[in-house]
Amino acid sequence: MVHTVCHIITKLELGGAQHNTLYTVSHLDRARFRSILITGESGLLDHDARTLPGVEFHQVPSLVRDIRPLADLCALLALTLLLRRLKPAIVHTHSSKAGILGRMAAWLAGVPVVIHSIHGFGFTRYQSAAVRRALIALECLAARVTTRCFAVSEANRQLGVELGLFPENRCAVIRSGVDVAAIRRLEVDTTAKKRELGLEPGRPVVGMVAPMKPQKAPLDFVRVAAKVFGKKPEAQFLFVGDGELREAMENEIARLGLAKTFRLAGWRRDVPAIMRCLDVFVLTSLWEGLPRVYLEALAGGVPVVGTRVDGAAEVVRDGVNGYLLAPGDINGMAERVLSLLGNPTLAADMGRRGQALPAEFDIHDMVRRQEQEYEQLLAEMKA
Repeated sequence: MVHTVCHIITKLELGGAQHNTLYTVSHLDRARFRSILITGESGLLDHDARTLPGVEFHQVPSLVRDIRPLADLCALLALTLLLRRLKPAIVHTHSSKAGILGRMAAWLAGVPVVIHSIHGFGFTRYQSAAVRRALIALECLAARVTTRCFAVSEANRQLGVELGLFPENRCAVIRSGVDVAAIRRLEVDTTAKKRELGLEPGRPVVGMVAPMKPQKAPLDFVRVAAKVFGKKPEAQFLFVGDGELREAMENEIARLGLAKTFRLAGWRRDVPAIMRCLDVFVLTSLWEGLPRVYLEALAGGVPVVGTRVDGAAEVVRDGVNGYLLAPGDINGMAERVLSLLGNPTLAADMGRRGQALPAEFDIHDMVRRQEQEYEQLLAEMKA
């Protein structure tokens, strides 16, 4: 019997949760599962979703990332009506807004199995206490109609248990994976790629890949770059991504005198190839689930300097395949970057150790684990 599985995500931008959702819906075993994908406001990956073979695609424009009570109510109604028409056996939600509204709509539509993937929580310590309490309350409400949760990190799973969102046995850790073998096989003309990116082939490159939004603290990367450049002027810096903080980044780059050595590449689809051009990968995030981009860097043999947030330590082993520091520790991150740039042997050793990623971080394993969970939950529903 073929079961219909409907994935719901708020926005298809260039991010780890979005890439892995697209991969999942297009790689589920078609002999057992029929894939449907629902998304909300327009994103850069909408065309990719519409052209996925064998995947039915729907868009609910009122489903937006920002909190907008009227639009949110419209989205809840639209999702409920759509799910009643589609009649899936499983609804699987991703991201905070789609996670709340999608699960409630699935419950209202009478969907038998409701699953939510935690790619990091929508509430953080950087929000006001009132906002944080309200978001946790909404998560608690949605959790009451959730059959099972998947967390990309053990840190997120433990936090959910501590907050009473679910008992331990109702949440499994299923990593956000990458195609490890494909990344390792990738052959890149790094000289040509660097020139394409506006970089000089003979100089070391420090890079970051992320949306330009507050969560990722991209201005911290600019400040790390300034510290590194002050002691190693041959270094050059690359930021891949775009977003609301672009103007602020441009202003900070100019203020710190980095205009000639700092490149803003915008959104790119060739991140694994770009990783091969980097000597050090940096991520300055304030919070995360478990960044998929860490996996892309490590699988490509690039040592990481990042922030010790949420599930980061579950893949970046401090002093083994990279370094982790507290969010906002500009001096500490700059010192670690300088240490790696000044010791190519150490950097190469860390890069090689990073390539030895466990199987649980492979995207094929991610899909297999989800299929196994689907089958088990459906069987339990019939019992």
